[in-house]
Amino acid sequence: MPDAKKELRAESLLRRKEAFERHGAEASRKIAAQGLDFLGIKADTVVSGFAAIRDEINPGPLMAWLQAEGFRLALPVMQGRGKPLLMRSWSPGDAMAPAAWGIAEPLEDKPAVDPDVVLVPLLAFDGRGYRLGYGGGFYDRTLKRLRALKPIVAVGIAYDEQKVDAVPVESYDEKLDWVLTPSGPQRCLDL
Repeated sequence: MPDAKKELRAESLLRRKEAFERHGAEASRKIAAQGLDFLGIKADTVVSGFAAIRDEINPGPLMAWLQAEGFRLALPVMQGRGKPLLMRSWSPGDAMAPAAWGIAEPLEDKPAVDPDVVLVPLLAFDGRGYRLGYGGGFYDRTLKRLRALKPIVAVGIAYDEQKVDAVPVESYDEKLDWVLTPSGPQRCLDL
């Protein structure tokens, strides 16, 4: 299994880079225009996003729109290898601290929160809701922890070109409920 994931990861990095070069910032605008209305959530819901790196779709415009609509926002903070992410309250314009891999994180003075909706970066996804990340397992551990606390919704953020027939799955992989692409939301189904 690790070899299958490693091979797909290399292919997916290239596919995402090509999608980024083709769509650029327009993909972020289309994601923001989609919004999260398809989830039927109410204002004051806590939505955690992420600080995009490399050629990931930047969820910043979507997060700014969500704040304007009254949603509470959060961003992840790494707690160390083998641990789930900690989500801290965040608002656009907040000061950020540089962290591993060039990811910006909220400062320690921001309170920790348990989000209701988790926006998840990815390299590849399939129609069942399985995703391929960078291999650290941070989001799998985070989703597992949050799902043990309460019902949450996990929404992958991806280019349409990142969809594959099947992501190799291991016992610890957590599924997404939805994937939001520039062409619209896709509900993940047990196929």
